[in-house]
Amino acid sequence: MNEQVLQAFLQVRDGRSPDVVVADPDLNSRFLAACRAAGAEGTDVELNHCLYNLRKQGKLKGQPPSRRIPSKNQDDYRFAAEIAARFIEKRDHVTLDRIICDPLLARDFDALAAELAPGFTPFEYRSAALSLRKKRGLQPELVGRVVVPEQVLSFRVDGLDVAQIPRQQGIYIFSNTGEGVLYLGEASNLRERIRKHLDHSDRKALARWLWEHGIRDLFLEIHVLPAMTVLSHRRAVESELIRSRKPRFNISGMDTEE
Repeated sequence: MNEQVLQAFLQVRDGRSPDVVVADPDLNSRFLAACRAAGAEGTDVELNHCLYNLRKQGKLKGQPPSRRIPSKNQDDYRFAAEIAARFIEKRDHVTLDRIICDPLLARDFDALAAELAPGFTPFEYRSAALSLRKKRGLQPELVGRVVVPEQVLSFRVDGLDVAQIPRQQGIYIFSNTGEGVLYLGEASNLRERIRKHLDHSDRKALARWLWEHGIRDLFLEIHVLPAMTVLSHRRAVESELIRSRKPRFNISGMDTEE
């Protein structure tokens, strides 16, 4: 399969890098069609991963250098790409490479990023996530491999019925369109903790923000942790997520509720 994938890449790349060939929906569609025309067998995910593996194995060396693609200011949508990537990584226990290589996961990623920061193309959201990783701004959240969530849920807070939120322990993350991650905390009872925040948050900075801006463009991400998770592990998850996502209103790296 390697030879057919390499042949297809060289045929359609038009000076682009493997990342662009996989992340750009139109170019990727042409690449996959060229793979199959060359006789390569495999799913879309397998063919895309094969191209990535060829690069990792150094088998693309000697090819003409890739041309850079000018993009809009990623500051306008980078936060949305990060939140979407983190959410799907946690929900499906996958890497960013898998998200970009799998057309179904990539479409989920695009939809969530577009809800958070509308008006950009799928390729722009995907490029922003890949760019974050290259700049070490999207490092793996390693503690998640030790404490694996039972569920990862996402809600638009406007119109949310708090009864939809499980009473189990876990982590919750408030994000806003245009401002990214606002606040992150852990709770022994997610439903009651979220209810307190929405009624009258006991975190003054978050309460002030909610009073000033309301909940129209507010999103809630919840990681439901297994019942046997001990408090120290729950707090370890919280601490690492604060480190990696840098919520605006968290202070001193911890905010616990017992």
